[in-house]
Amino acid sequence: MVTIILLLSCDFWAVKNVTGRLMVGLRWWNHIDEDGKSHWVFESRKASPQESKTVSEAESRIFWLGLIACPVLWVIFAFSALFSFRLKWLAVVTMGVVLQGANLYGYIRCKVGSRKNLTSMATSYLGKQFLRQNAGDDQTS
Repeated sequence: MVTIILLLSCDFWAVKNVTGRLMVGLRWWNHIDEDGKSHWVFESRKASPQESKTVSEAESRIFWLGLIACPVLWVIFAFSALFSFRLKWLAVVTMGVVLQGANLYGYIRCKVGSRKNLTSMATSYLGKQFLRQNAGDDQTS
C-alpha cells in the first residue's frame, strides 16, 4: 500500500513538472504570497515556429490519452473496491483518483486558459486595428 502511494506521488510529480512541459508545453503550480493567499498559476508555452518541431502531434495525443485514461481507470478501481467491500484498498484508490484527477484538472485549466489568452489577444489586436483605422479616417476628412 505504501509503495503504491509513493509511486503515485512520483508519477504525479513527473507528469506535473516534467512530462507536461516537455510533451505539450503546459505547466501549472500553486504559490502562496506574503499575505498567505494561495494563487494558482496555469501556463502554456507561447506558439512559435520551433514549437512544431519540439511538440509533435503524436506525443500530444499520447499525453492527453494517458492523462484522461488514468483517472478513469482509478475511478473503476474505486467502484470495484467499494462494491467488493475491500475498504482497506479504498485509501489507495482514493489517492489515485485525487492525484490523477488533480493533474487532469490542472492541465485542462492550462489548455482552456491558453485558448482564452489567445482569444483575448486576438480581440485586443482587432480592437487596436479598428481604432487605428478609424483614427486614420478621421484625420483624412
